Amino acid sequence: MKLIKTQLPEVFILEPTVFQDTRGHFFESFSQVEFNKLTGLDLIFVQDNISRSRQGVLRGIHYQIAPQAQGKLVQVTQGAVFDVAVDLRRSSPTFTQWVGYELSAENKRQLWIPAGFGHGFYSLSNDTDVYYKTTAYHSSDHERSIIWSDETLSIDWKNTSDCPLLSEKDKVAKNLNSTDIFE
Repeated sequence: MKLIKTQLPEVFILEPTVFQDTRGHFFESFSQVEFNKLTGLDLIFVQDNISRSRQGVLRGIHYQIAPQAQGKLVQVTQGAVFDVAVDLRRSSPTFTQWVGYELSAENKRQLWIPAGFGHGFYSLSNDTDVYYKTTAYHSSDHERSIIWSDETLSIDWKNTSDCPLLSEKDKVAKNLNSTDIFE
């Protein structure tokens, strides 16, 4: 497995070593020891989640506040997404900056999104399965959302329509400048 740095120092891509032959392929998708060694982090993942989306679905921008802030290791096991991480740490020199990458079953890449970052993705294909590991359990009391089209963030959601398919929660998500998104 190799680590690929992004424009945001704490966010990175993990690319597995894939062994391919006439029968198909094999790769190790996760090893706690290898993850800690490559990243220099000492984290434990406590929950795995899977979502399925059809083409045109946009999920996010989601995050949890302290003390339940979550780091996420995201991968796509079927289909493809444009996946985005946004730095929401007010004291960070990269506050409000974002990165976005295509994750797919084909490229097998994973995106590490640290606690304190928002996460969202746009499904580029039908029946897309996104699998992610988290460093904290889900907590409705600590869950927050920022509207996908927030003008302060100006995320370039490549290949999206002006009217992506949104959940009710995402339709009423707040702007970054809202006073209660960090509380």
